[in-house]
Amino acid sequence: MTEKVKLVFATNNLNKLKEIKALLPDSLELLSLQDIACQEDIPETSDTIEGNAIQKARYVKEKYGYDCFADDTGLEVEALNGAPGVYSARYAGEEKNNEANIDKLLKELNDKNNRKARFKTVIALVLDGKEHSFEGICEGEILKKRAGEKGFGYDSVFQPDGHSRTFAEMDLEEKSRISHRGRATQKLVVFLSQNKY
Repeated sequence: MTEKVKLVFATNNLNKLKEIKALLPDSLELLSLQDIACQEDIPETSDTIEGNAIQKARYVKEKYGYDCFADDTGLEVEALNGAPGVYSARYAGEEKNNEANIDKLLKELNDKNNRKARFKTVIALVLDGKEHSFEGICEGEILKKRAGEKGFGYDSVFQPDGHSRTFAEMDLEEKSRISHRGRATQKLVVFLSQNKY
């Protein structure tokens, strides 16, 4: 029996871990930061989503020796010139409070008719000494109030184009099919299968 390929997903976010684990092939053993005893906060000091993702993946490879992938996601709102973008998780402050972030976003958009927004995820993979990146984008709009209990982050106010419900009203499988993270992960999965993982 061939041993499973071990791949670390550089996240402490259990929601993200659950979403991605559901999409990866069984031939891969997905490890979390907890699994490799990485307790420290991995730096995210880049001013781009892509930069943060590659910074996190490189950090795990250099410090722990594991092949690794990391993602970074931003919500880009047209009427706010692409904000919160790379600062999405800490939009309302360093404590990264989802509800405070949503409150701030709704306040900023209060007098705006243009509610267009998109989620963008970049997954950076460090594997066999090479770096690769995969991007997923989901277009949609920001609602005026929260709807739904599922999901995390801005899911309760983001309604993807072509759908009448927010991400927070969808189950995991439905969300993963159309979401930014789902799309980036699908590209990652295709790459891994083409390279015999």
